Amino acid sequence: MTPLFHLLKHLLAVLLITLWALPAMAEVPDFVELADQLKPAVVNIRTAKTVQRQSPSFPGPRSPGQDMFEEFFERFFRDMPQEPRKQRSLGSGFIISKDGYILTNDHVVNGADEIMVKLSDGREFSGEVRGLDPKLDLALVKIEAGESLPAVTLGDSDKLQVGEWLMAIGNPFGLEQTVTVGIVSATGRVIGAGPYDDFIQTDASINPGNSGGPLFNTRGEVVGINTAIVAGGQGIGFAIPVNMAKQIIPQLRDEGHVTRGWLGVTIQPMSEELAETFGLDQPKGALVNEVLEDSPAAKAGVKRGDIILEFDGKEIDEMNDLPRIVASTPIDKNVKMVIFREGKQREVKVTVGKLDDGSKTLSREDPVEKDLLGLNVANISAELAERYDLKDGQGVVITRIDPQGAAAEANLRMGDLVLEVEGQEVKTVQEFQKAVGKPESGKVLRFLVQRRQTLFYTTITVK
Repeated sequence: MTPLFHLLKHLLAVLLITLWALPAMAEVPDFVELADQLKPAVVNIRTAKTVQRQSPSFPGPRSPGQDMFEEFFERFFRDMPQEPRKQRSLGSGFIISKDGYILTNDHVVNGADEIMVKLSDGREFSGEVRGLDPKLDLALVKIEAGESLPAVTLGDSDKLQVGEWLMAIGNPFGLEQTVTVGIVSATGRVIGAGPYDDFIQTDASINPGNSGGPLFNTRGEVVGINTAIVAGGQGIGFAIPVNMAKQIIPQLRDEGHVTRGWLGVTIQPMSEELAETFGLDQPKGALVNEVLEDSPAAKAGVKRGDIILEFDGKEIDEMNDLPRIVASTPIDKNVKMVIFREGKQREVKVTVGKLDDGSKTLSREDPVEKDLLGLNVANISAELAERYDLKDGQGVVITRIDPQGAAAEANLRMGDLVLEVEGQEVKTVQEFQKAVGKPESGKVLRFLVQRRQTLFYTTITVK
């Protein structure tokens, strides 16, 4: 045997061992088989809702003469019949149980009067919303098919790795059962969608109509719910990690809404400069800049300037970790929290409270608002203030108007602020409900309303 032969033999052995040791995910999956297996559990969702045509308005700066001109036209058009119209939209979803429960996005079905679910075999069924969670943009819809349906398997999104293959199935632009593939571009993305931002970024093509559809791994398990895209971008889509959905599905099914834990602090991220000034060796944790009065945090002795490093045994590496962890913690649970104060770590015990943002997730749970008055109200939040351009507003904001309801007949609009009901000042949804009470049909209620810079009284006749 020559030395050259031994060298070639050694190189061949090394090559075989290297090829054998390559991770499975380096192989291109059989997408044909995956698509054939998974498409039957993906559905098309068509929705329609009735919207009232709004009277003309005059945005922007106005002169006193223009105010009078606007008032004339508002009164003129208010007396004219405003024909409602149907607003239609498309989305996707996927069957999570054989008895017909479907997971999709909140923004696909929330407020819809009609929901039609189309299966991959072409059959259509009327869908009923069983639960809504606007904060995570998730919704649970139920159909009655009268038979066992193909359902997906929910995977573990915490195990996703950047570079891993993914498959998206949905109905972009109404093109049913469209399959696209890509990889995990990033995990833990914060895109400013809310306090629980934690998105999977993928370059699998996601377009309008994909919302609510599933994102699969190569084992055919759902790891994400397709939700958002970057306008004008290519190959930049975002999905909600399925582990976040798994935490709330039982509540959506049983209660129709989600109850979350609450700590009662406002926080900000740590920077290297801030960490240095506080004496922290690295920029981690959530810096407390306000403790709400009578909150769980206040009762536990948390102070402004504390840095929360750990909550219920889970490390807080970044500010955004804390809201997600607290929200998923059971109400009334006593947990240990590690904080950094005056150069030292301390342990405090805190009893988790219940988050109450004042808005209702399902109108069926608030018959006073929808059935009697034809409106929904919510406490003013930063998001609502920005959406409706509310500056230093008081009261509660109208977030939904039933076009056929009493509020629409009184010419109330979404974005109007209700300041008083029957002479009683209202600053929260609870105060509003107390002031309205349970009036009988035909009773007239007096409202004080603010619309932009104008205050006016109106009456609502309870239906």
